[in-house]
Amino acid sequence: MTTDHMSHGDATSAVDDSPGTIRAGIDLGTSSIKMVVLDSGHNIIIRHQVDTPWQHGPGGTADMSADALLSAVRELIGLVETDATTAGVSHIDAIGIAGMGETGVLLDQSDTVLAPAMAWFDPRGATQVEAFPETVKKEFSGRTGLPLGSQVSAAKIAHLRDEGLRLAGTQWLNLPEFVACRLGGDRAVEYSLTSRTGLIDQDLAAPWNAMVEALGVDENFFPPFRHAGEPWGHVSDRFGHILAGATITVAGHDHLVAAHASGTLTDGSYFVSMGTAEVLLRVIDEPLGFAARQRLADALINEVHYVVPGKRVVVAGAKTGLVLGRALRMVGISDRSGRDQIDRTLDHIDWSDFVPADNLVVSGARNDDGELLVSADIDDVDPTDLIAAVIAHSNDEVAALVDALNKELPPATRTTLSGGWAGMSALNRARAALLPTVTVLADSQETAVGAALATHPAWSRGEFLTTPPATTERHPTA
Repeated sequence: MTTDHMSHGDATSAVDDSPGTIRAGIDLGTSSIKMVVLDSGHNIIIRHQVDTPWQHGPGGTADMSADALLSAVRELIGLVETDATTAGVSHIDAIGIAGMGETGVLLDQSDTVLAPAMAWFDPRGATQVEAFPETVKKEFSGRTGLPLGSQVSAAKIAHLRDEGLRLAGTQWLNLPEFVACRLGGDRAVEYSLTSRTGLIDQDLAAPWNAMVEALGVDENFFPPFRHAGEPWGHVSDRFGHILAGATITVAGHDHLVAAHASGTLTDGSYFVSMGTAEVLLRVIDEPLGFAARQRLADALINEVHYVVPGKRVVVAGAKTGLVLGRALRMVGISDRSGRDQIDRTLDHIDWSDFVPADNLVVSGARNDDGELLVSADIDDVDPTDLIAAVIAHSNDEVAALVDALNKELPPATRTTLSGGWAGMSALNRARAALLPTVTVLADSQETAVGAALATHPAWSRGEFLTTPPATTERHPTA
C-alpha cells in the first residue's frame, strides 16, 4: 500500500482567525448528534442535538444507514438555521466534524455506500477476529496500539467481506469523514480516527501490510490522510444558505477532540470523557513502542494518534455510561430528573471505603463487555443499592486501568472530568476517591466546541484556544 500521503508536515489550518469569523462544530456521538455555533469570541450562541438514528437488532447489534445519518445531519442544520437570525448569524464560515471511532462506511468507485455503518459496540466481527492469521493476532496490539476484538473497524470490515461484500475497489471513511465528504468535502481520512481501524502501524504511521493482506483490500483502501484541522473542501449549497461555502475540516475522534478543547490535557494529567463510554486519556510526545503497546492492550488500553500533529495519546476505557444507563432503566428511570433524584439518595456514601452488599453483584463495565449482569439473592433490589453497586463496579474497572497505566507512565497528578455522565455527583465523588485532584467541567459540549475550534489555525499547532470552563465541583485527592 502506498504511504506517500502519510507525511507529517505542518498542517494548514482550515480558516484564518479573522475578526468576525463564525465557526460551527458537529459531534457525531453514540447517543446523539450535536451541533454548536461559536461567535468570534468562541462563545456558544446556538446549540442543538438530535438522536443518533441507530437501528437496533438482536444480540446487541446496531447499525445506521447513510441516508438516516444524513437526514439527522440535515435536521440538525435546519434547527441551527432557524435560530440563526435571532443569534445574529447570517453565515457560518467554517465547520468542523468530530465523532465516534471505529464506525465507518465502505464506498465503491461510484461513491455508493455499500452497507450500513455498524456501531462501535456492535459485536459482529468476533468470529472473523478468531479467523485472522496467527501472525496478525500475535502482533496486532503491538502494531496497531489497540486490543484485538470486535470493536475495531477491521473486524467489522471482515464481517462484511464474509457476508459477501466484495472489498476490491472499495474505500473506507470513518463516520466524521463521510459526513464531511457528503457536505461537499474531499474523500480523505484523519489520523486519530483511522488509528482506531486496526489497520495502522503506530510506529510507521502507515497502513499495516499484514492486516491489509488479511482483509484482502487493495492499495487504495484508504484515501489520502490529513491531520485534524486541515481543510477538507467547502460545504455545497445543498445544505442551506447558512453553511454554503463554509470551509470543512475533520476534527478527529470525539474523546480526543473534547480533551484538547477543554484546555486541560497536558503532561501529567488525565482527561476523562464520561459519555456512553468512559475514556481516560493521557497525551504523550512519541509512541511507546511495540512491547509497551502489547502490555497495555492486555489491560484493554490503547496508544494511538492524537488530534494534534506529532502527539500520541494513551486511551483507557470502561463502559460506565452504557451499564449505568441500563441499570437506571432497569429500575424505571429514563430521564435526567429521575437520575438526579436517585443521585441525591447516594449523597451519604463515602466511596473511598464503600463495599456493595454481598447479596448484590454486578458486572459489565469492562471495556470488552457492556452487558449488564445483576446477581441478587434477595427478593427486592433497592434501586439506590443497585446504582451504588454499579458505580462501585465501574470504580473497580477504572482502578485496574490506572494500575496498568502507572506501570508504563509516571502517575498523573490531576484529573478533569467531562461529558454527560459527569453531571452525576455520585459518580464524580466515586472517581475522586480513585483519581488525583478531580475537577468537573460545567459544560458537556466540549466535543462539538472542539470540532468548531479545529478550524482555527492554532489547533494544529497544539495550542489551547479556550481557558478551562467554570467548574461545577472540585474534589481533592481522596
